Amino acid sequence: MCELLGMSANVPTDIVFSFTGLMQRGGGTGPHRDGWGIGFYEGRGLRLFQDPAASVESEVARLVQRYPIKSETVIGHIRQANVGKVCLSNTHPFVRELWGRNWCFAHNGQLAGFEPAKGFYWPVGDTDSEAAFCNLLNRVRGAFPEPVMAEILLPVLVQACFEFRQNGVFNCLLSDGDWLFSFCSSKLAHITRRAPFGPARLKDADLTVDFQAETTPKDVVTVIATEPLTDNETWNIYQPGEWILWRRGEIVSQGRT
Repeated sequence: MCELLGMSANVPTDIVFSFTGLMQRGGGTGPHRDGWGIGFYEGRGLRLFQDPAASVESEVARLVQRYPIKSETVIGHIRQANVGKVCLSNTHPFVRELWGRNWCFAHNGQLAGFEPAKGFYWPVGDTDSEAAFCNLLNRVRGAFPEPVMAEILLPVLVQACFEFRQNGVFNCLLSDGDWLFSFCSSKLAHITRRAPFGPARLKDADLTVDFQAETTPKDVVTVIATEPLTDNETWNIYQPGEWILWRRGEIVSQGRT
């Protein structure tokens, strides 16, 4: 299985702390050695870093750790391959343009016998994850030829995730830069940090950060991960079938299929 990392914040925020913990699981404290990637939204732009190497050994990952990019929306992923060979084209997150925006997607799980019909969007690699992403965007494009708010999109997104889940495990993160959608099939957790801020200690690395010294009283930062990344904070554990739409660190809408 792979692991996911997401962030939604109300101010541009760096994710170096959480990213450092996740990267250790890519071949260090965890078995996810088959590539990693992370996308940082900057307005409509998307700064994307990917490497098919194990993140714990990746020079590109070390670059990202030394380069505190600030963003309001982030999607990251470390891979343990089960469908598709280990290569750059199979490395998450995947990105496509829709309605003049970059849509970014990462998936944790495996979909057995998943062969959706081709549409406008085609996979570049050979993973079930990218096939699901393309199928989801084809559904959105077919239902809404013109841009609509995320709240109007939700029924299509939730129904697609519900159907994908029938083929296996489907935990995912999806964003167009304005919002972040998370869906849990089996395992996902989140934490929302706001004033009064305190220290956080990583599970997978000898690193503690005092967020009070790094933030303002108005900051709201939500981090989403497959497994909690810290051991001195209380994370909220998703229930199977639960989904949440985030914007600027806060819950916009949520439900459970």
